Amino acid sequence: MNPRLATAVTAAKKIGFPKASIENAIARGQGVSPNGAALENLTIEAMVPPSVAVIIECQTDSKLRTLADLRLAVKEAGGSVTPTNHLFERKGRIVFEKSEETDEVDIMDQAIEAGAIDVDITSEDGTEEVVLLTESTQTTAVAGAMTQSSGLRLKSSEIIWDPKEDMMVDVNSPEALGDFLERIHDNPSVQDVYTNAN
Repeated sequence: MNPRLATAVTAAKKIGFPKASIENAIARGQGVSPNGAALENLTIEAMVPPSVAVIIECQTDSKLRTLADLRLAVKEAGGSVTPTNHLFERKGRIVFEKSEETDEVDIMDQAIEAGAIDVDITSEDGTEEVVLLTESTQTTAVAGAMTQSSGLRLKSSEIIWDPKEDMMVDVNSPEALGDFLERIHDNPSVQDVYTNAN
């Protein structure tokens, strides 16, 4: 077990995360289901009220079951499964842990020099993070260059669906959308969910 995984498992055990859930997560990370079946990738696109585009990325050992479950959730939310990826752009998202001595101006300069197209410094759970967006094809190169030039600790690097700025939708009553997204996230096959909701 690599050190980062060992640390994550230890942290999960400390907060009382069930052993079965930890084992399932490790199996998924290795591309197999808890029963050893190979996992397949599945992407579902949908529109749900009020005209919110949704992209759901899954890893599943049964595409038909997952598709049926998620289609039902979309239908019951008043939506429909339909292409929506034209409302998004594929981008790389790289997250670094920001240290107290990090100079924000230097970080932004280094990020832009490394090839980032957007830089944001956020705070999550009391920890400051440097979040970079890149062209999807440049994610690995930018992450490597930034790690080398800044000395920051890399937390994650992934390809995401980023909603286009001019396609964002204001949601006046977020409760229904929140309930739908919660239901989607409760499906064990769902890995990521992207929306264009403000």
